[in-house]
Amino acid sequence: RSLVVVHFWAPWAPQCTQMNDVMAALAKEHAQVTFVKLEAEALPEVSEKYGISSVPTFLFFKNSQKVDRLDGAHAPELTKKVQRHAASSSVSAGSNDGVKEDLNVRLKKLINAAPCMLFMKGSPKEPRCGFSKQMVEILNKHGISFSSFDIFSDEEVRQGLKTYSNWPTYPQLYVAGDLIGGLDIVKELEASGELDTVCPKAQKLEDRLKILINKAPVMLFMKGSKQVAKCGFSKQIIEILNSTGIDYETFDILEDEEVRQGLKTYSNWPTYPQLYVKGELVGGLDIVKELKESGELLPILKGEN
Repeated sequence: RSLVVVHFWAPWAPQCTQMNDVMAALAKEHAQVTFVKLEAEALPEVSEKYGISSVPTFLFFKNSQKVDRLDGAHAPELTKKVQRHAASSSVSAGSNDGVKEDLNVRLKKLINAAPCMLFMKGSPKEPRCGFSKQMVEILNKHGISFSSFDIFSDEEVRQGLKTYSNWPTYPQLYVAGDLIGGLDIVKELEASGELDTVCPKAQKLEDRLKILINKAPVMLFMKGSKQVAKCGFSKQIIEILNSTGIDYETFDILEDEEVRQGLKTYSNWPTYPQLYVKGELVGGLDIVKELKESGELLPILKGEN
């Protein structure tokens, strides 16, 4: 029944080393919790099984079941999650009120994480019940912009949200932090024509991608940011760009699955990082390396070529 925290890390990423130090400190504080380090790129089959696409990533297991995850080097959030899950493993009846209060704060944050939030079984790409599937189809049909939360990924949220919202079933749809309802209510809103006025419309993906690509004269779409690269290829391309002294902006494709998948099709380029100059695709790491070696990179970045 004890909590196991697994850190998927890489030796080339300084943020992973920092988080290992955080884990070591937490291990001293929580003797009942087991902390494990796994080198993500050395165990590709394990990383793939658990959907590890960047480092550091932390998975939380209880009774051999995955109960939570944390992507990125967020020491305060890791500390909070360890404290919460460790407490719920050995919570006494007298301390239930504090746990409930913490959960309500968390639920409120999740509900307000996007203007339109859907709590469902599975994901929009892979719904895991018929009602969730129908809800996603209706929202997509009306071009509604929404984010989602898989209630199967967190039993605490799954049970807690029923009480918090006084709504016993899933899916549940929220707009601007307020509960709209489940599938039946959304169907009624669709039939009455009110759904389009209640929910925010999605900006067309192609238009959104054009705006992002042209956000700065030099735009890099990568895993992570200038400060913290989350894959070896992104780290290398940043080092090359920094050596040129040219200003550039970055977009973290791990933060937006729609952009991550859509840009591959839009640019007909299947991998990341991707470098754009004045809205035109230059290419990935290999091409940038070739341009640097040939002396063409700087003129291209300056828009001279």
